[in-house]
Amino acid sequence: MFNKILIANRGEIACRVIKSARKMGIKTVAVYSEADADALHVEMADEAVAVGPAPSAESYLVIDRIVQACKDTGAEAVHPGYGFLSENAAFANALDEAGIAFIGPPVGAIQAMGDKIESKKLAQEAGVSTVPGHLEAVADPEEAVRISNDIGYPVMLKASAGGGGKGMRLAWNDDEAREGLIGAMNEGRASFGDDRVFIEKFVQEPRHIEIQVMGDKHGNVVYLGERECSIQRRHQKVLEEAPSPFLDEATRKAMGEQAVALAKEVNYCSAGTVEFIVDKDRNFYFLEMNTRLQVEHPVTELITGLDLVELMLKVAAGEKLPITQDDVSLTGWALEARFYAEDPERGFLPSTGRLVRYSPPAERGGRVRVDTGVREGAEISMFYDPMIAKLVTYGDDRDGAIDLMREALDDYYVRGLNHNLAFLSHLVAHPRFRSGDMTTNFIAEEYPDGLTPDHMHPSDPNVLAAAAALIELRTDTRNRGIGGNGQSKGAPHDLTIFIGEEEPSELTLHVHEGDDTDRVVFADGSEIHIAIDWKPGRPLFEARVDDAVYIVQIDLTDSGYVLSHAGTRALVRVTESRLAHLQRYMPYKPPPDMSKFLLSPMPGLLVRMSVEVGQAVKAGEELAVVEAMKMENVMRAVSDGTIAALHAGPGDSLAVDQKILEFE
Repeated sequence: MFNKILIANRGEIACRVIKSARKMGIKTVAVYSEADADALHVEMADEAVAVGPAPSAESYLVIDRIVQACKDTGAEAVHPGYGFLSENAAFANALDEAGIAFIGPPVGAIQAMGDKIESKKLAQEAGVSTVPGHLEAVADPEEAVRISNDIGYPVMLKASAGGGGKGMRLAWNDDEAREGLIGAMNEGRASFGDDRVFIEKFVQEPRHIEIQVMGDKHGNVVYLGERECSIQRRHQKVLEEAPSPFLDEATRKAMGEQAVALAKEVNYCSAGTVEFIVDKDRNFYFLEMNTRLQVEHPVTELITGLDLVELMLKVAAGEKLPITQDDVSLTGWALEARFYAEDPERGFLPSTGRLVRYSPPAERGGRVRVDTGVREGAEISMFYDPMIAKLVTYGDDRDGAIDLMREALDDYYVRGLNHNLAFLSHLVAHPRFRSGDMTTNFIAEEYPDGLTPDHMHPSDPNVLAAAAALIELRTDTRNRGIGGNGQSKGAPHDLTIFIGEEEPSELTLHVHEGDDTDRVVFADGSEIHIAIDWKPGRPLFEARVDDAVYIVQIDLTDSGYVLSHAGTRALVRVTESRLAHLQRYMPYKPPPDMSKFLLSPMPGLLVRMSVEVGQAVKAGEELAVVEAMKMENVMRAVSDGTIAALHAGPGDSLAVDQKILEFE
């Protein structure tokens, strides 16, 4: 076994690898860019080596610097994590030439599976079911039309070297086939330096299900069950679970055996994932093979009881797999949610900033797992992937895993930047998701505009009102105690709760405080019983409401509380019922009219101003371009107008809602 390994990555996956290595008694070396000098993975490792400036192209992707770091520290092997150099054959070759082990598959397997056209041909040769299509590079738009008609619309045009949703176009007719080919070729050339595009049948009502395989250098390969990854946004996974609620045992076995056959075809060893598209009748077709550890590997670990990183290390050191296929069993259910720095209320635009408050949920007996590379005070920069953490829950069954996920999301307290925790709460509570009725189009169908104000209304105003009442009473009792004017429990309190801002709803209730449980009675005669363990100043209000766990996040405002629960958020004001009529006279102050301004929708860099003062613009015309998270976002005019003033210039760093320009 290795004495020391280097992790050629950053963030949560670097921390994840370090944990397994430490458990095995293996020393670790971290690499870091200038932006990551104070990162968690740097602190966790036994040694750390700086490899360059913040941009990954100048640090984490520079092969020579990673190899030199190994030589300088005596690292015998490299774990690449995922992304960056994890599927880079040139990197694996460079390590081999330097006498350093690559904790991953052979170079030949990386090369074969990295080319989508060649990988599909190999899959066919191995007897793996593939999507009907044309597996040669398409020459021109007219050939694309001919091939598409032969296959039958709809078709998917895919860049051969593509990944992460890049270089993909869906076509329903000849015109879209022509345009799609040009777009896919351009994107493939720009993103991967490869403009080859192939065409295959588009599977309608598709589910994305993948098989985890693990092989050693002695020809042994096993499959470790499947993961359901159908909840995606723009081809990027958001929720993953294991096992799939859709597969039966016969389909699972058939998919697993075909995945193993493909792995053996390319002499695969280490962890790998064979991805399939599955139709509504459980017909499955090979998509691609990822020759690395997947982001979503924790759900497989929880249902199999195996440490995949530990197995990768053992295999790379030449050991045989300690398990056979008969040893693999799937127990319970696991669900993973990807926690991103993005704003679902602004079309999922990326967010950057400092984690001013960061408190992950409790582990709950090992059934809640948080894989992260950040801590309170960390900076989420524009240079790297916006994923903050992976939240994973485990239950005896699917409902148990989902219920625990909903609770853990409420318990995840983060402030300082925009994030998708509320959106994740909505996803796991959605009736379609709960029933297992999902396709890769789920988010596009159910949340076409992201999170809207309608989604944010509290689903259970009575419980939220009761929580607000008890927060107010406990705070008042604390304040009276500080002032030497304590008040004993027991007397009922008559309160009116206003929920909302512009046209608030009103709830009148009576609170009967008890030693262990408080009883809240509403004007309509209904009542709930709440047992709480909360003290003023805590940002999380935890309670048991009629035997159900209920967690509310609290933010103070000048006029009351902003309470968040289960993906909803509301301004809540509490007043004594005898004074409630005065609250109704408080005028609503609408936000200022900013319709004459172009505002930055995200923190970022203004890379281009496309207009000048006095210029007349038409609806749809480009106004400016803002770069964030390595992506350019084009700002366009929503109506005809004339530019009155420019409030920013190229090279300026912009905050959210900062003025860029003004219309007359």
